[in-house]
Amino acid sequence: MPLDNQTFLVTGAGGGLGRIAALALAQQHASIILLDNSIEKLESIYDAIVKTTDTEPAIYPFDLVGATEQDFIDLANTIEEKYGHLNGLIHLASEKPTLSPLNNISIQTWEHSLNLNLSAPFLLTKVLLPLLEKSTHASIVFTSNSTVRKGTAYSSAYGVAKIAVEGFALIMADELASAGKIRVNILIPGKVDSPVRNYIFPGENKSSLAKAESLIPIYQYLLGPQSIGITGKTIDAETFDLTHDL
Repeated sequence: MPLDNQTFLVTGAGGGLGRIAALALAQQHASIILLDNSIEKLESIYDAIVKTTDTEPAIYPFDLVGATEQDFIDLANTIEEKYGHLNGLIHLASEKPTLSPLNNISIQTWEHSLNLNLSAPFLLTKVLLPLLEKSTHASIVFTSNSTVRKGTAYSSAYGVAKIAVEGFALIMADELASAGKIRVNILIPGKVDSPVRNYIFPGENKSSLAKAESLIPIYQYLLGPQSIGITGKTIDAETFDLTHDL
């Protein structure tokens, strides 16, 4: 179902899954704001979208870890001035995690990982919530990891952050449920060919992995009108069946 006249922000848009989510929205004619700390990667996904769809996205270079609270507020103000509202927020910013016993990681590594994977999603959601509330229906999608979310050894601060961000998402979903305007869900991509997956499992046979493009219908479902009323769910892409209701 088309998403004309709807606006979405994709974090980590230059990364593996960020590109897929952005392309999924572009195929539905949505207005897209591509956010990433790499201008080169932003230009790459911008070119891919313009080449393969009739959508021209906006580019917003942004360092989620180095940004101040005022930088987040300025981002929200810029979006409001240009678009007036927001229909969806997709949290996909990531980087190669540090895999180590918890007692071996440095304070700097701990703080960096929690800033990127937990604090930044919190701040971004907080400042953009008023814009999401201006929409009749809006969707927030958080991203977790099937390998680390259950407290796997050596997943380090990355694993801690993913466990925490799932809790944050579920609390947010419960707080917003009564208003019925903003749905909040967690997507677990599963065993897909992505940079983070390849880093965590360097020896894994890539031919056994699902293509990242297989997630396109799921992103379109979670961000489109078909998922209105679905909130507070943790969706595993490996077992999720789009032909049946949750």
